[in-house]
Amino acid sequence: MNQDFPFLNDDFEELKDLLQQFENLKAGTSHSFLDEDSFELIIDYYDEHDELPNAMQAAEMAIEQFPYSSTLLLKKANLLIESKKYQEAMDLLEKASILDSTDINLYILQTDVYLAMNQHEKAAALLEEQIAVFEGDDKTELLLELADVYDDCEEFEKVFDCLRLALEHAPNNEEALHKICFWTEFTGRNEESIRLHTNIINEHPYNQLAWFNLGTAYQGLKLYEKAIDAYQYAIVIDEKFDYAYRNMGDAYIRLRKYAEAIDVLKKHLEIAKPEDVIYEAIGHCYERQRKYTQARYYYRKASHLSPGDDKLYYKIGIAYMTEANWENAIKSIMSAIKINKNSAEYLIALGQCYIELEKNKEGLIHLLAAVRIRPSSITTWQEFIRGLYISGFYDEALIQLDAAIQKVGHKPVLQYYLAGIMFATGKSKEGMLQLETALQMNVKHVKKLIELDPTLLQHPGIVELITRYKKTKKNK
Repeated sequence: MNQDFPFLNDDFEELKDLLQQFENLKAGTSHSFLDEDSFELIIDYYDEHDELPNAMQAAEMAIEQFPYSSTLLLKKANLLIESKKYQEAMDLLEKASILDSTDINLYILQTDVYLAMNQHEKAAALLEEQIAVFEGDDKTELLLELADVYDDCEEFEKVFDCLRLALEHAPNNEEALHKICFWTEFTGRNEESIRLHTNIINEHPYNQLAWFNLGTAYQGLKLYEKAIDAYQYAIVIDEKFDYAYRNMGDAYIRLRKYAEAIDVLKKHLEIAKPEDVIYEAIGHCYERQRKYTQARYYYRKASHLSPGDDKLYYKIGIAYMTEANWENAIKSIMSAIKINKNSAEYLIALGQCYIELEKNKEGLIHLLAAVRIRPSSITTWQEFIRGLYISGFYDEALIQLDAAIQKVGHKPVLQYYLAGIMFATGKSKEGMLQLETALQMNVKHVKKLIELDPTLLQHPGIVELITRYKKTKKNK
């Protein structure tokens, strides 16, 4: 690299020479003179390389030679702050302020001392006072510093206020633009952000960060179409703006425009480092389009980048289940369970696969395991009792139904299952009574009974009873 940029070699040789001169000066073997700028370079070198004792010695020797240099006093104060000698640092900063009160670094270092001493109010008051004095870039920097102070003391609304003021003063400041994007979402002040960034864009229409922030503010209000328009402007200005593609993909997904989401997320993959969340999002879009082969492909790509993410293997399994590919579904779900053994959701899916393969014993073992993990969940009980019903274990289904009611209460779905068990065991009259009770509890949940056993719709009395209750509900 230095062969391409010869001046880097020159700078390095000059710094080496200065460091040698300093070592000679410390050893008393040289009478050479180091000017103020040279001492600054030496102090910065040692500070950057975490050689604090050498940096401090250089600062002390420099101040001895140049006692009226406010810059050197500030450098030593900074070293004292790093050494956690806060009072000494503050005394030195007071001295520096007498020599030069126009150096912004003086106030930033004083702020650092106040924060280190947990005196946030003093830090904020100091910065607020100086913000009224300074102009230009210095004013912006102080506003950003004040935002950090308010962040430190968890006054988050004031953080947003500082960043808004910074952007009103310097609309193209990248640090403020980056930070306000996060704080808009955190504080929920999307309307203010829209007004602010609209004003910036009116004055600076090629500010891609302002367009991006406008998009995120619209997205925060669930105005996805407007968000997409803003992201598209950002991409026109900077076609490699990867976060704009990412957010636009999310907006398209929210609008259920999966083909468009896939296009922009694939564009993100072309210009940015591959990420598991992007592959997963593309997989989700293909799954929503019922393109399960492509969905699995992208879920696998995500799992290669994040092999410890159990939900990715589960999603691959679900995609197989949707195609009734039970054997492959089991393999994928088992991979998820190896990572997360305590997921009732995974155990339910695994149990369902085994039951579909008529391996009812294995299926029921996993469904029971799901109940034991989440005994207060209606879903786990529902799936276990359904498994028992499908397997023909009606007496056990009744026992577990009673246990479920004890744990989760008398839910409508359990009442429908009770009716189903009565019909399955030939107790049609009792079944009709239980079904009527279930319909009185919740007509909508009758679909759970039909899912449990579609053949019940062949029973004229059942159909007539359901139809009557549905009509009664509609008339109400």
